[in-house]
Amino acid sequence: MYRLRNVPVHVLLIAGAVSMILPFFWMVSTSFKTPQEIFLFPPTWVPQSPTVHNYVQAWSEVPFPRYFLNTIIIAACMVCGVIITSCLAAYAFAKLEFPGRETLFILMLSMMIVPQAVYLVPSFIIVSALGWMDTYMALIVPWLAQIFSIFLLRQQFRSIPNDYYDAALIDGCSRMGFLWKILVPLSRPTIITIGLFALLGSWNSFIWPLIMTNTDTLRPIQVGLSYFAQEQGTEHGLMMAAATFCVAPVIVIYFFAQKQVIESYAKSGIKG
Repeated sequence: MYRLRNVPVHVLLIAGAVSMILPFFWMVSTSFKTPQEIFLFPPTWVPQSPTVHNYVQAWSEVPFPRYFLNTIIIAACMVCGVIITSCLAAYAFAKLEFPGRETLFILMLSMMIVPQAVYLVPSFIIVSALGWMDTYMALIVPWLAQIFSIFLLRQQFRSIPNDYYDAALIDGCSRMGFLWKILVPLSRPTIITIGLFALLGSWNSFIWPLIMTNTDTLRPIQVGLSYFAQEQGTEHGLMMAAATFCVAPVIVIYFFAQKQVIESYAKSGIKG
């Protein structure tokens, strides 16, 4: 009887999984199709004559090696910066007592509802005034602190008993020592999660790099993908091939980190 009651839940979960996997399957399938087969009706789910020509042409038409290098540099700096700023801010909001702590935290959380389009122009003016246009500084510095990462890590830090802090002080540990030697090791799954989120945000960034860069030497891969969607029409085969090898590294990283992501949400008290 118990198993029968779980059937609708499993059906919904399977339907949700299929709906998420299907677009990725279609993307990969289309990337191996010829231009003629892409527009066949009814469409074919499995390529009739698989070809890697789309991958070769997409890689050669656009300087993806340079775009990948730029993306890796930007993502690495962002991940390191977000982890450091999130640890420091979350520690202050979770364990330190100072006037206006909760009010300041609520005001910071309220900034999450502000869409990017609202602060895009002011940010452009500030970056331009600093002389950072078309530099790595413009692509990295504004994103070194992320509110959701601070919130998630704060929840994790608050779940760690204050007795640990008292014991550390008795043993002569400083406040910063308590953070880096005790809180951070105990919060490894959550830190991996915020690092993964920072990586995804950097890897998928498009509007900001497009506005802040003028040359191909600094542009990331998402800007490179837009090359195949032009006024003359979208080159579907090339775009699907480029999208496949652009998203593949992130998928691989997520498969290795998914256990840590699930564990961090469970420990932080956030339910999906």
